[in-house]
Amino acid sequence: MFRPLALYIGLRYTRAKRRDQFISFISLISMLGIGLGVAILITVLSVMNGFDYEIRNHLFNLANQVTISRMDGRINDWEQLIKQVEAQPHVVAAAPFVNAQGMLVRQGGTAPVMVTGILPDQEKRVSSMQSRLIQGSFDTLQPGSFNIVIGEGLAENLGLSVGDKVVMYTPQLNASPLGIYPRLKQFTVSAIFHIDENPSMDTSLAFINMRDAQLLYQLENAVIGLRLKVSDLYAAPAVANALQDSLSSEFVVTNWTQEYGTFFKAMRMEKTMIFLLLVFIIAVAAFNLVSSLVMAVNDKQADIAILRTFGATPRTILATFMVQGILLGFIGTFLGLIGGVILALNVGSVVNFIQNVFHVEFISSSVYFVNYLPSRLEWPDVWHVCAIALGLSLLATIYPAWQASRTQPAEALRYE
Repeated sequence: MFRPLALYIGLRYTRAKRRDQFISFISLISMLGIGLGVAILITVLSVMNGFDYEIRNHLFNLANQVTISRMDGRINDWEQLIKQVEAQPHVVAAAPFVNAQGMLVRQGGTAPVMVTGILPDQEKRVSSMQSRLIQGSFDTLQPGSFNIVIGEGLAENLGLSVGDKVVMYTPQLNASPLGIYPRLKQFTVSAIFHIDENPSMDTSLAFINMRDAQLLYQLENAVIGLRLKVSDLYAAPAVANALQDSLSSEFVVTNWTQEYGTFFKAMRMEKTMIFLLLVFIIAVAAFNLVSSLVMAVNDKQADIAILRTFGATPRTILATFMVQGILLGFIGTFLGLIGGVILALNVGSVVNFIQNVFHVEFISSSVYFVNYLPSRLEWPDVWHVCAIALGLSLLATIYPAWQASRTQPAEALRYE
């Protein structure tokens, strides 16, 4: 059966027992080093992807993905604007809102809040706040009910629970024969929400029905703005730019990156820098591969000379030793691929086991939003890591193989 000569001899050299066991040991260490680097890089990237996914779903989803407002602060024809906006590509849903400052007062206790007037049925289409409720429902925010949904922290500060009454003061003033006094209204607490990842929202945010907010803040039928949900969170800047171009200059379109953009860019930069640093682990193993192949070439000088006298071309010798290096790199990458995937899929369980055995806490929900180590294996990352490892292995074989191809038979056999 025909086999390419370079491939056949290269595989035989890889399997053969060398006279110098030290060379075999260096080759083994190089191969394991490549595997270890690949496994670590796959695992770390999976953990970074896990944190990115958790933060995106816990923190960024609370932010307004895209917001439309007017320069004068009032949108009167918001129903028609919603129809126009929802017809745009990548816009999933839109909901009106009213934002204003307020002061909650109960039994001498006071707390400033940002009051958000919403229409519950439409708000559910653009926000995940419904899932954050621990008591009650947003459906209790009916027009004229003057119910209010507050955060757990705010409820604790004012000693409120579902069914309790609380008075809200607004910055608007009423004039009467007795003087000027702030507008106020009594509300009933109908639901309480809790947000782990943003405690400030627990103590400074409240929701009421949009019709009640329009009446309380004397907006008539106007709203402050529209909140949009898009098909892809990361496409929000492009969607916002397209909307800004399609709407008149009176409207202002913003997106979540203007509020959290710096944080998001820092996460991306951190992932990139960690990726580059860990690639050096694979590069170090590849340099070890260079040294082991150089020693193998020196060990096989007589064999190379004999092959050359039998008619082997320099290209054949070059390919023979490249086969050795590529095979070691392939085996190391394959072992790293298997180990990295297994570890990435089970890293959370491994960390929990270590925490339980040694009674330590690596992940705190007060710092990282989660109390476990998240991991999200993304196959494009895996293939990129494997491609880099194989590429570095290929580069590591070029110099030793080129050195072998330049061997002169007479010089190599002079002292044999």
